[in-house]
Formats: sequence, C-alpha cells, structure tokens
Amino acid sequence: MQFEFIKDMPRVAQQEFPIDISFLVGKLVFVWMIMLYFPVILSNLVYEKEQKLRTIMKMHGLGDMAYWIISYCYFLLLSLLYMLFLVSFGSIFGIKLFRLSDYRVQFVVYFAYINLQVSFAFLMATFFSNCRTASVTGYLFTIGSAYSGEYLFRPIFEDMSLSRSWSTLMELFPPFCLYRIIYEFSPPPSPLYRTDFSGVHWEDLSDHKNGMLDILIIMAVEWATFLLLTFFVDEFGTFRNGIRKTVSIFRSNTDQSSHTCQMQTIQLEEFLPSVETDRTDVSRERETVQQLLRESDSNFSVICDNLKKVYHGKDGNAEKIAVAGLSLSVQRGQCFGILGPNGAGKTSLISMLTGFTKPTSGTAYIDGMDIRLDMNKIYTGIGVCPQFDLLWETLTGREHLMFYGRLKNLRGGALDVAVEHSLRSVRLFDGGIADKRVAKYSGGMKRRLSVAISLIGDPKVVYMDEPSSGLDPASRRALWNAVMSAKENRAIVLTTHSMEEAEALCDRIGIMVNGSLQCIGNSKELKARYGGTYMLTVTAAAGEEAAVEQLVRSLCPAANGVYRISGTQKFEMPKQGLRISEVFQAMERAKSWLNIAAWGLSDATLEDTFIKVASGSDASSV
Repeated sequence: MQFEFIKDMPRVAQQEFPIDISFLVGKLVFVWMIMLYFPVILSNLVYEKEQKLRTIMKMHGLGDMAYWIISYCYFLLLSLLYMLFLVSFGSIFGIKLFRLSDYRVQFVVYFAYINLQVSFAFLMATFFSNCRTASVTGYLFTIGSAYSGEYLFRPIFEDMSLSRSWSTLMELFPPFCLYRIIYEFSPPPSPLYRTDFSGVHWEDLSDHKNGMLDILIIMAVEWATFLLLTFFVDEFGTFRNGIRKTVSIFRSNTDQSSHTCQMQTIQLEEFLPSVETDRTDVSRERETVQQLLRESDSNFSVICDNLKKVYHGKDGNAEKIAVAGLSLSVQRGQCFGILGPNGAGKTSLISMLTGFTKPTSGTAYIDGMDIRLDMNKIYTGIGVCPQFDLLWETLTGREHLMFYGRLKNLRGGALDVAVEHSLRSVRLFDGGIADKRVAKYSGGMKRRLSVAISLIGDPKVVYMDEPSSGLDPASRRALWNAVMSAKENRAIVLTTHSMEEAEALCDRIGIMVNGSLQCIGNSKELKARYGGTYMLTVTAAAGEEAAVEQLVRSLCPAANGVYRISGTQKFEMPKQGLRISEVFQAMERAKSWLNIAAWGLSDATLEDTFIKVASGSDASSV
C-alpha cells in the first residue's frame, strides 16, 4: 500500500545559530592582533637610532620636526591599512566583533587607539638603544598586556561592588583601553549563543554604560602627553637632563650679565696656558682666527675658535681632554687634512663641527653661523662622510643618493644627473652595482657610497672622517680624483692615517696629538720645518758596517743611525751644512774600497715628519 499523501506532522521551526569564532577564541586574540604592530614600530625606530641613521639624516639637513612628522605619518598610514584589512576580513567572515557595531564608531575608536599606539611606541623608543632588546620587549609587552587585561582588568571591571573609578584609573594604561574597546564591541556569550546584542552605534557613544566616550577622552589626553614627553626626552636625553637644562636656562635669563662674565673668565683661563705651549705656526693660526672674528671674511668657510671638548670621568676615572683649545681656519676651495695617532681627537673634532656632540667651551663658525646656535641652518649646507658607514641595508646605492639628493633640494632631471655623476665618480655605476641592496655591498663599496653621499647636492662644507679606509688602490685613486674635482668652491675637512692621501689631496695639513694642534702648514712647509733631514740608506757586505758608519760620520758628524739590519744601515743626516754633491762623490769613491751593494739618499717624508712630531709631543707630555 502506498502512502503517497502522508506527510510529517508540522512543528515549530528552529533557527540555526551560526557559531561565532569570537566566542571561541576570546578577546585575547583580538587584543594581540591589534597590538601586533606595536613592536614593529618600536623596533624600526630603535633600528634607526642604533645604526645612527637618524643622525646622518640630520647632518644632511633633515630637521627633527620633519623626521618625527614623516615617521608618524608613515606608521599611522600602515596602521590604518592594517586595521582596515583586519575589520574587512572579520566582517566578510562574519565575526560579530566587527560586523555588529557601526563602522563609523569603529573607525573613530580604532583611529584614536592606533594614534595612541604610535605615540606610545615613539615614547618607548627613546629608552632603548638596541634593536633586538626593543623588539623582544615589545612582543613581551604585547603578550603580557593582553593577559593582564583578561585576568586583571576584566575581573575588576565586572565586579559591580567596586567603584567605576578603579576601572577608569586602570584604563590610563593604553592596552587596557584597547581591551575595554574589544569588550564593549564583543557580544556577550549566552547559552546556544542566543543574544539580542546589536552592537555599538553612533548614538551609543554618549551612553555612560559602555563608557566609549570616556575611553576616547582618555586616549586623546594620553596621545598628547606621550608626544610631549617624547619631544622632551628626545631634546634633552633624559628627564633629569631636561630639568637641569631648563633650570640653567631660567637662571641664565635672570642673571645674564654675571653668567657672561663668568664664561669669559673661564675661556680666558683656558686660553692663557695653551698659548705658552703653542708653536710658531699654531700661534700664527690662532692670530689669524682672532683677526677673522674681528673682521669677517666670506672666503673662510670654517673657523674654529678655541674649541675644547672634555669627557668627564666616570666610576672614579679621570676626565679625558679630547680637544684642547683648538683654533683653526679653512678657506673655501681648500682641503684641510688632519693627521694624528689614534685617540688624538680627530673624530671628536669632526663630531663637534657636525653637531653630533656639543663643545665643552669655545665654538666654531660654518659660513658665519655658530654651531652652538645655528646648527639646524648649518645642516642644509654641509656634507658628512662619517668614520663608520651609516646606511640602510634594505636600500640600494641609487636609492640612498636619491634620498639624500632630495634632502639637498635636488628635483627632477637635476637629481637624476647628480645621482648618475656621483655613482660614476666613485665607481658604483657599472655592473648594476648601483641597483643592488647595500646588504650585498662589500666594505669598500659601502665606503665609496658614503663618500658619494657626502658630496651630492653641492654642499659648501664637507667633512670626511678617514674616507679611504678599506679601499683597494684603484678605488682609492678614483675616490681621490672625485674629492679633488669636488674641492672647487667648497671647503673640505679630512682626517686620515694615510700620508700619501694627505699629500695628494690636502692643501694644508695639521697634526694633532693628545687633543691639541702641534703644527700646521702645507706638506712642503712641514717637511722643511720639522723634518729638515736627509735619509741615507747603505747596504754593504757583512763585517763592513763599522767602516760604512765611519764614512757617514766623516760626511756629517751629526748623523744619527736609525736602524741596522743584515748589512743595511739607515742614517738621518741634518740638511744644515750638508751638500748633496759631496755625498754622491764620497759614496762613488767608497765603492773602490768598500763592497757597497746599494745606497740611496732621500728627503724626509711626511711620514717621518709625523712620527717626529707625534713622538716629540708624547715625550713632552710625559
């Protein structure tokens, strides 16, 4: 029998409730997802600080305010794109946390929070100097904040016996603000996920039950506070230094005249003892500086007036005088070379002239601008090649030059021409080297790129701290040609350990020892004044060393033996009273009765002069 017309008994329909993933994973995951960008911002800021990339950008004209505004807008834009992707993804997949509430409310609240998160990362970056430490701390902070919100903030917030002021006080901690936002946007869990929660809408912002308006006010106040604290710490280093400098500024304004007299007395006391130990050429240079200060001359781009830098000792150590009352003038179109042993104060001098460190006393004028007052203006007209390469590992050589060229106000075709010329001048154009990431560059290639960066944009003053260190002979020669061609109409201050480089590039040379300038002049003047000797080298058969020495003494009784190695002897002979023709004649006659294999007579080199001046200064200091 067929039951064709029999049907099931009608029953009440049951609604199928989709399982919301936000109930399953809880609020922790969403707090982590939104806070995930905090350690990224923190590590990027600390990386630029650790690698001194911000310092080199500042030396090429990028101001502090421009740096912070650009960085802030960059991280804010990335945060906005990240939140847009997160909300869109959650809405598409039906997550009620993002789908139920009004999108206008979500935009306002999340926009306020990511601004707070960026400003908080800026403040935290001022306390770190190592990128890895900052990154690890940032991720631990993100994980710990979410757990604290779930197991500390939430029980206190849901405890109706406690005053609401406790939860408001805890919301002063930025991650707790985020947890409260997620809490209010999330639908309350119920059996079988049945709920009549319809989300937070625009008119609900003024409802004190959800507290969204209070959260917005708290985040706005914290955002402004964090930015002000960031500016304060970045300007003064620490809160203690900031308070100390603020007090000193206040005192100087109230008693300006007495402070000026005191500084003049201190500078006079520092100046008087240094004059007694100065040599003639150094004293003459000091007099030139004083005359230039009285009568300004636009032909001199760099004028150092009694510049001094003292590093105060810590943990019971004595203070270190890095630069002791240095006076110096560098003319436009001139390359001035600074020679000196390690620890002589060369890098400290460059650091003061580029604003990296502040002088203890004295000052310097760059194109008439004081380094103590006008450093931001000075940055726009100088180029710097630091002792160590400060480069972005992820950018190419061409991108570096494009960036720094724009800082020097180069645009369009002029920028492209300047970049190509710079790459060719330092041999980074061929073979696609210019378009490779700097991480793949060798040490010499990075050094050449640093030199090209210092010369791009036609700076009026260029500082180069040991520019050719680590270069092969061919690259060194190309770099010298680039420096010599760039010397026209600009002043170049160069430090080096290479005597050959100093003679090839420098119009004037100064030798520094123990922080003070020992001598100054061009290469010929220094060799004539401090190295006024001939060097005689004689190689004879074994057993004839005494006869060779007697022969040399007959030519010049004041001759000094420098060394004796395997029959080869070297003598230092003063030029006074010595004729080169007599030396040649005597050595030719001696070949008849001495077995002389080779001999040579040379003038004193710049290296001999450097060794003599440095050793003499060390002996006098002892």
